[in-house]
Amino acid sequence: MNPWHLVYDGYDPAQERLREALTTLGNGFFATRGAWPEARAGEVHYPGTYVAGCYDRRVSCVAGVAVENEDLVNLPNWLPVNFRAEDGDWFDPEHGDILDMRRDLDMRRGVLSRRMRVRDRQGRITEVADRRLVSMDDPHLAAMAMTITAENWGGRLEIRSELDGTVVNRGVARYRGLESRHLVPVAACAEDGRAELLCRTAGSRVEIALAARTCVPGAEYVPSESTGRVGGVYTIEVEAGTRVELEKVVALYTSKDRAIAESSHAARTAVARAGGFDDLLAAHARAWDRLWRRSHVVVNDSETQRIVNLYLFHIHQTVSPHTADLDVGLPARGLHGEAYRGHVFWDELFVFPYLAPRFPEITCALLRYRWRRLPEARWAARSAGYAGAMFPWQSGSDGREETPLLHYNPRSGRWVPDHSRLQRHVGLAVARNVWEHYRATGDLSFLAGFGGTLLVEIARFFASLAVEENGRFEIRGVMGPDEYHDAYPDRDEPGLDNNAYTNVMTAWLMRRVLEMISLVGPSGLSKKEIDRFARMSERMKVPFHDGVISQFEGYEKLEELDWDGYRERYGDIRRLDRILEAEGDSCNRYKASKQADVLMLFHLLSDEELAVLLGGLGYRWSAEAASRTVEYYLARTSHGSTLSAVVHASVLSRFRPGASAPFVVEALNSDIGDIQGGTTAEGIHLGAMAGAVLLCEPLGRRPLPEGLRPTDGPTAGGDEEGTFASSSRRDLRP
Repeated sequence: MNPWHLVYDGYDPAQERLREALTTLGNGFFATRGAWPEARAGEVHYPGTYVAGCYDRRVSCVAGVAVENEDLVNLPNWLPVNFRAEDGDWFDPEHGDILDMRRDLDMRRGVLSRRMRVRDRQGRITEVADRRLVSMDDPHLAAMAMTITAENWGGRLEIRSELDGTVVNRGVARYRGLESRHLVPVAACAEDGRAELLCRTAGSRVEIALAARTCVPGAEYVPSESTGRVGGVYTIEVEAGTRVELEKVVALYTSKDRAIAESSHAARTAVARAGGFDDLLAAHARAWDRLWRRSHVVVNDSETQRIVNLYLFHIHQTVSPHTADLDVGLPARGLHGEAYRGHVFWDELFVFPYLAPRFPEITCALLRYRWRRLPEARWAARSAGYAGAMFPWQSGSDGREETPLLHYNPRSGRWVPDHSRLQRHVGLAVARNVWEHYRATGDLSFLAGFGGTLLVEIARFFASLAVEENGRFEIRGVMGPDEYHDAYPDRDEPGLDNNAYTNVMTAWLMRRVLEMISLVGPSGLSKKEIDRFARMSERMKVPFHDGVISQFEGYEKLEELDWDGYRERYGDIRRLDRILEAEGDSCNRYKASKQADVLMLFHLLSDEELAVLLGGLGYRWSAEAASRTVEYYLARTSHGSTLSAVVHASVLSRFRPGASAPFVVEALNSDIGDIQGGTTAEGIHLGAMAGAVLLCEPLGRRPLPEGLRPTDGPTAGGDEEGTFASSSRRDLRP
């Protein structure tokens, strides 16, 4: 097995969208899913091209209520190339007779190759081989080289090459009832093998310009144009065994790009000046080589190495050195699909520990995305009656709160209230990322500048959010990382009191701000503010019960869930919240978590750090209490998030190493094996990918224990997806 190649043999329509996501090519500026050039969006295939930070806002009617959503826009499709023999049918991937199919993602060079043989209704067999790239050298360029061979027939071969601006956002089934048309065609033209298309987003009015240059030597060319689609048809006479070569080079610009006069002119000029496919490939491969020299993580197991390479590959297709020049955040699902609407959450918390030591220019840019949206975060805090900056749980173009008020449950078919905007701990994640960048760089000017400003404004927010009562600071009405609990079962209003993760990390934040002051000065803080920060670092309330940290105040009063009963009835209970809601019940009644909440403290903080924090808050803490807390929540988590396996593997590696390996395997299989049952097809999970890589880094050159490797996924010799190949998590309960 070559650890630098992800290979799929055969054609499985049920797996096609997953494979498109996992064979996405990108460069940090834009990315294109690994859809076939002949495919149009349907139930099987979903072409998608996404530019970092290109959002559009539309209003939909949801359950009788007008709801506004902002989406990462599916941009015009630059891939379309199709063919037919004589006057036969254009090849249709969903209904064609596919004799052979192989796809090969070369992660070392960033090239996706495909070879297939198809037969039409007249029995004519045609072989198609193509390669494509999205340039890591020039972030605005992409290219495709294709060879079409008439195996057993002769006559007229027609090839159609287009740019398609008729695409819509339809990549996530549960969003399909919402307004999905974001592109407005503006202009199109085609002549002499060149095609240009200009579209504009409907609400944000961002212009997107594509220019393409298609060359088919020896062919006659006739331009074609319809609303939103532009290109041409190339006709050439062939004999059996004739090979016809095609080359397509594309440039993509938007009106948000720098150093351009106008997006259409920039795209037209770039594609005219670009070299051929081989020239672009050489520069692209050199750029990837430079990236790999800085980023490669080595393990001593070929399958694990392949997965590590794949996850690093997708991280850098979402954020690359090109990102350093952009005003963009890190979308939780990459530039690989439309899940979470392309929004920025807290997932960067799991990516920064990998990026900061290797690519501090990228983490600096991601933090500038937050800093530039400080005015919006300050306004959000002030509007809610607080000081400082209140960052949104979901962020998009301008930093306002993008979290929807309603969430669709596909199991019940109902829209239910979504209170996840109460996850105020997203601000703590931003603060943690600031400190991660500082620790990696030692850059005091960063702390004295915008990094310190972020820390101070977040500290001011949490200082105003907390109330002092009976000598302790309390934070009420919030949600923790566990998204299954958003309210008390006997209260009408949402929110929970004294979430342990939020409160402990608030104490951690106050200590970091005080440390920053000792390094670079008070940064405009008053003595009154500094005194409050100091008291909060020593007096935050942390709830306990039965010798363990309580997830939140009152957690011990909740009912125990019949875990075995639900597993017996439903099998996969990762999305326990949807199961219970469909039954007319709620997770709020039970001691059941979606993902690590209290255990996030053990993931982010060393044993010593956590002991110092809790001891500094006046609580007795011991190794025994830590172990008891870990075991308690291990038995009460359904792992409904890909991040959960990462955190549990990390924590158990310290407390019960023999139990950590299955979680490492699950983290590794999170996307390549699509363990969440279809979610990877809608977009990768960047936090889980980075977390899985960091779990493997301490392994160094040691293989995983025998029997606990990731199962063989798609390889040169098979067509099976990687799956979780270890004992059930139920066997890990104490």
